[in-house]
Amino acid sequence: MYKSSCRRFSGLVCVTVKQKLVQNTSRCNQTACGLIQLHRRDPSTWLTYQHLNFLKRQYVTRKNSELHQRAIPKQAPAVTIVDERDDSVERQLQRIPTIDPANTDSTSQQDGRTMKSQPEISPLNPNAENTSLQSNFLSNADEHPHIQVETDEAKQARLDRQWKQLKLNVADLPAIYSRLAKIKLTALVVITSAAGFAMAPVAFDPLIFFVSSLGTGLASCAANSINQYFEVPFDSNMNRTKNRPLVRGQISPLHAVTFAFSCGVPGVALLSLAVNPLTGFLGGLNIFLYTCCYTPLKRLSIANTWVGAVVGAIPPVMGWTAATGCLDPGALLLGAFLYSWQFPHFNALSWNLREDYSRGGYRMMSVTHPGMCKRVALRHSAGLIGLSTAAPVLDVTTWAFPIISLPINLYITYLAYRFYRKGDRSSARKLFFCSLWHLPMLLLLALTCKKTRREGADPDLPPGSLAS
Repeated sequence: MYKSSCRRFSGLVCVTVKQKLVQNTSRCNQTACGLIQLHRRDPSTWLTYQHLNFLKRQYVTRKNSELHQRAIPKQAPAVTIVDERDDSVERQLQRIPTIDPANTDSTSQQDGRTMKSQPEISPLNPNAENTSLQSNFLSNADEHPHIQVETDEAKQARLDRQWKQLKLNVADLPAIYSRLAKIKLTALVVITSAAGFAMAPVAFDPLIFFVSSLGTGLASCAANSINQYFEVPFDSNMNRTKNRPLVRGQISPLHAVTFAFSCGVPGVALLSLAVNPLTGFLGGLNIFLYTCCYTPLKRLSIANTWVGAVVGAIPPVMGWTAATGCLDPGALLLGAFLYSWQFPHFNALSWNLREDYSRGGYRMMSVTHPGMCKRVALRHSAGLIGLSTAAPVLDVTTWAFPIISLPINLYITYLAYRFYRKGDRSSARKLFFCSLWHLPMLLLLALTCKKTRREGADPDLPPGSLAS
């Protein structure tokens, strides 16, 4: 009776559990599939054999079925020894025991017995190795240290590598002065001044020509020297100007200012007294505009480019006034040629130097207004065609000049248009190199087509008398 009732009760429990399991089977399968899919989506959480093997290699080693932690033997401490001969030098030296030559043989004979008597130290027992290193250090501490002796040649070589005051060599002064005066830029200024003198419709006077060219060159040297004096902290940040004499410390600032006054004062005096006061006034005005207006404006506004163009336009006007003694429309026309030419020339140059100007903190059109930089270059390149047409109208050249100058003006305008459309380094470089030969060619063509003398002018009158 009891046996049959127990069997019925157990059978009832099993049937109930089986029904519950059948009901939850689908739900368990979904949960298991979800966990598997989640694990597959994030493989970075997998723990593989490579992870365990890496940890074993990184932290522990196996020897004789035992795990030992790795330990790096502690190095012997270095002893600081100060050489009293030079208090500024402190060296880290290891104490090295002195070696007696007489005991070298006996030491070599005892090496065998010493090696046999030494106990073997297991590489897996770092405590014993560390103890032996400390004992060797304590035994050598009682001996005299080995002091490194510095020879005179080594000391001189070490002193040469340190900072020291540069010694000025008199033989290097011409090269330093040429870089301080920006000799290439000064040569261009003198050439444009000579072109203005030659374009004047008066008789050519070699002495006045030489004196005016010399005075213009001295004024340009003074302006460039003062410009470098003001821009030393900014030139040091630019790759283009970091090798200038004042930046490298080849000469002192006082020396540079003295050189500038030594060039500027005689230059302006020579133009005022030996040529005429008007040319001297223009020379002094140009120095003032370049040093006191253009130089500080480079860090304030993009208007510095237009001020710099005025500075570059004054030298041919000075040449004209040196020959005639007065300001004529022809002098202003030559100044307009130089004024318009400088925009494609300088804008193309500054386009490839934008990184340098940014490091120096200069506000150039190519840095702050790149679109305007390209438009201005194109506008003034096309303006050269109009100025060439105005030359015969103002009775400066014949009508052949605008015709023969049209090809070179069209070519520089075409390159300026490519620079405006592309705005890359290649187009800017081509426009810049074209401007280098365009200006001398344009002035040469104007010189070949100029009208030699004003109508009704007396050839026996000196050049200065035309002003009255």
